Amino acid sequence: MTAGIRDIGKFGVWRYYRGFEPGQARELEELGYSTLWLGGSPPAELPEVERLLSETDTLTVGTSIVNIWSAPAARVAESFHRIDQKYPGRFILGYGVGHPEHDTDFRKPYEALVEYADVLDANDVPKRQLALAALGPRVLKLSAERSAGALPYLVTPEHTRQAREIVGEDALLVPEHKIAFNTDPAEARRTARPRTEFYLNLRNYVSNLRRLGFTDDDVTPPGSDALIDALAYHGTTEQIADALVEHLRAGGDQVAIQVTDKDEAAVLRALAPALHARV
Repeated sequence: MTAGIRDIGKFGVWRYYRGFEPGQARELEELGYSTLWLGGSPPAELPEVERLLSETDTLTVGTSIVNIWSAPAARVAESFHRIDQKYPGRFILGYGVGHPEHDTDFRKPYEALVEYADVLDANDVPKRQLALAALGPRVLKLSAERSAGALPYLVTPEHTRQAREIVGEDALLVPEHKIAFNTDPAEARRTARPRTEFYLNLRNYVSNLRRLGFTDDDVTPPGSDALIDALAYHGTTEQIADALVEHLRAGGDQVAIQVTDKDEAAVLRALAPALHARV
C-alpha cells in the first residue's frame, strides 16, 4: 500500500457532494466501500465532509475535488484542521484546477496549483492527506511531489498504468471509473452517456483521451460507442467487477466507482460481494 497514507482499501465510491440522505454513507461503510469521494466542487467550509464523517465510524471521506478557483486555500486549510481534529486521519483533501471553459478566472493552471500547494503547506496541511486531480504527465509528477498522489478522472486502466510509471511506486493513485449496471449494451450506453458527454466539451479531458489512443471520431460528442464502453463499464456484476479490477492490476491503489444508474444504492449493494471476492 502507498506509503504515508492510511489504508483506504481497494474500492471507493465517487459521487456529487450534495444530496446525501441520512444513513447512505453508513450503508456504504457497512457494504465494505472504504472511501467516499465527493465531487462537484465542494465549498471551502466543507460542511458535508464533516457531516458524513460524523455519521460513520471508519469510512474515509475525500474531496474529488475542491476547485482552487472557488475555494481559497487558506479557508480550505482551516476546514481541514477543524475536520481532522475531530476525525483524525479520515479526511483526504483532494484539489484541482477545474476547467478553463467553466472557470472565468482560469489562468496558468500549473502555476496556480503550485501556489495553492504552497498555501496549504504554509498552513500545515500534511502532504499525506492531500491528493491532486491529475491527468497529464506534468501534473501527475506534481501530485507525487506535493501531495500523497493523484486522482485521475475519466480514465482507462491504460492511463492508470502510464500514471503509475510517472508518479512512482510510493504515490497514491485512485482513478475514477463509471459503471452502468445493465447487460444490454445499448441500454447501458443510454445510461452512461449523460455522465460522459459533458466532458467531451472540455479540452483537458479530450486531450487526455487522445493521448490514450482515442480518435477524433471517438471524442466528438456524444462520443463513440467504443469510447462510452471504455469509460463506463457495463455487464453483469461479475463482468463489471473484473473490469474494475484492471485498474488495480495496472497500478491503482483504489478505484473510485461512479454509478450512472438512478438507483445508485441498489447497484452498489449488488456489486459489493463481487468486488470483495476479488481482493
